[in-house]
Amino acid sequence: MMQITRQADYAIRCVYYLSGKPGGVTMIEEIAREMSIPQSFLAKILQKLAKAGIVKSQRGARGGFGLAREPRQISLYDVLVAVEGPIAVNVCAIDKKLCDVSSQCKIHPVWVGVRKEMEKTLKGENFEKLRK
Repeated sequence: MMQITRQADYAIRCVYYLSGKPGGVTMIEEIAREMSIPQSFLAKILQKLAKAGIVKSQRGARGGFGLAREPRQISLYDVLVAVEGPIAVNVCAIDKKLCDVSSQCKIHPVWVGVRKEMEKTLKGENFEKLRK
């Protein structure tokens, strides 16, 4: 069974929640509670999302997290790559040099095609669209 990681699922839930609060700042405790995400795990995910420029943090008494871009400018692909790195069903689809047989492998082009289609689909789904 192929599936996304728990970290990826939580990251998507977090960005989805924040996309419903445009321009606002939300405390990590609220996001964790409302999206059923362990707070300590969410803190690590938010660090990755901030590093990727998807969320921004605000310190102080009114501190918390908000989106760094408009929901329409953030795709599922952006979030997944921010927390998981490149997306592919096989490592050879990321870099042929990582596989000794990719140059003569008849299946390699299939993996590359799957990766391209998956990226296209994920890039086409932004958080403004998902909130409708």
